[in-house]
Amino acid sequence: MEKAIDIYKAHGSADDGYAVDEIRKMLADLRPSPVFTLPDEEKKEGYEILFDGTNLDKWTGNKVGYVPINGCIYVTANYGNESNLYTVKEYQDFVLRFEFCFVRPGVNNGVGIRTPMGVDAAYDGMCESQILDHDDPIYAGLHDYQVHGSVYGVIPAKRIKHKPLGEWSTEEIRVVGDHITVTVNGEVIVDGDVRKACQGHNVAPDGSDKNPYTVDHRNHPGMFNKTGHIGFLGHGAGVKFRNVRVLDLTAQQQAAKGRAHRK
Repeated sequence: MEKAIDIYKAHGSADDGYAVDEIRKMLADLRPSPVFTLPDEEKKEGYEILFDGTNLDKWTGNKVGYVPINGCIYVTANYGNESNLYTVKEYQDFVLRFEFCFVRPGVNNGVGIRTPMGVDAAYDGMCESQILDHDDPIYAGLHDYQVHGSVYGVIPAKRIKHKPLGEWSTEEIRVVGDHITVTVNGEVIVDGDVRKACQGHNVAPDGSDKNPYTVDHRNHPGMFNKTGHIGFLGHGAGVKFRNVRVLDLTAQQQAAKGRAHRK
């Protein structure tokens, strides 16, 4: 951990300085990390734990900017394709569940869906589901396709009121085919189909870089990806994640077909 702090000191930016201060606070309150276990219902459904509060063994990518401490992943990573954390495994259809907590105003992150590594998931992945403290005044002029939970640049989200800083919220992202549903604290804020949202034109038909069929008027060449990694997309410090788990719907379907075939 001291090595991580030294790295952030060396960066010298305001955001990294904030990260150092926050990590020092958490170190001062350092305690044995609580180990997350699946609820019985999720065990029966077949969920797999991606982060149990202790290590990032099921993740790859930027493990320096995502610090497992006190049972959560504390994000210090700055914006950029090299600042992302990805699942080792790739997924097609799935349900992702996790909790998030903002510890500073204006936090910005995202969840990459069916994305290759090292690219901008909002465009070269299927999509990015926004993680954003949109209540902060700096985001007063946001479009509804940029607020928390939105399929960035593709499907708007219902704008929710976030819990106060320091409190945890629950989130579920369900992806089946081209359909995505995002639920925060039990409230559905996105329920849409990316293919229908762009009328089948994820890139401009005339080959230009201006796409009249997407709400942000940009091309999204990866939108119809069939599979890819799940990623946390670094946009600076101040967000924590915990209790991350996934239900691989495609694997379940394949297993069910295999059982039926053997009968």
